[in-house]
Amino acid sequence: MSTPAYFNRYENLAFERTDDGVLTMRFHTAGGPITFTGRTHEDLPKALEDIALDADNRAMILTGTGDAFMDSIDGESLGEIFKPLVWEKIRREGLEVLQRLLSLPIPVVGVANGPATVHSEYLLLSDIHIASERATYGDFPHPTFGITAGDGLQVVWDEIAGTARAKWLLWTGETIDAATAQRWGVVNEVVEHDRAYARGLELARTLAAKPALYRSLQKQTLNQHLLRRIVEGVPMGMALEGLTAADLAYQP
Repeated sequence: MSTPAYFNRYENLAFERTDDGVLTMRFHTAGGPITFTGRTHEDLPKALEDIALDADNRAMILTGTGDAFMDSIDGESLGEIFKPLVWEKIRREGLEVLQRLLSLPIPVVGVANGPATVHSEYLLLSDIHIASERATYGDFPHPTFGITAGDGLQVVWDEIAGTARAKWLLWTGETIDAATAQRWGVVNEVVEHDRAYARGLELARTLAAKPALYRSLQKQTLNQHLLRRIVEGVPMGMALEGLTAADLAYQP
């Protein structure tokens, strides 16, 4: 099996694939834990499209690098987000990421290898969600920057954990540990830190062995409702997020 060109195309995404078709996509910065940037935001929907079109992918593991899934962001790298044309690009990319994650024709196992306080919704959109005992969940950027969380967090956390819990998490900026996330129904399994990826790979290999049509249609069947909520809620949510970004730019 040859190495696809997209494996080396994206600055913050590392890929590897087993002989039985389990693709691992790791977020990273220079080989270590990722600092999410405007480039990451731009590249991710393109990478997900590449993954979807690659028939050699039978299942996917979504994870981070080192001891963090994602807990750092470079806000300035997103550009002048208070300008409508810049924000519209961010808004379009943000919606595409969520739609494409849910619409991949293969099952996705999310592995939280540590703190997930930036874009935790990516993990919540996976089909099976495994957490290291060291994982934590929350929303660091939006409360810190004073920008409303309209980019999918509000929809996904409300759908998975419930309205009251989503409101508490997104208003306060507090975090929850892996055990609490499992109790809330956000995580399927919590395992020892050093076993998190191995458990994800075990599950992904089981799913990859299923018939191709089953994998694709089961994915569609189980994600219809959540995909509809994403399409309904994220465009408006991101428009409101853009308004708060613009308001911050013009504060005296």
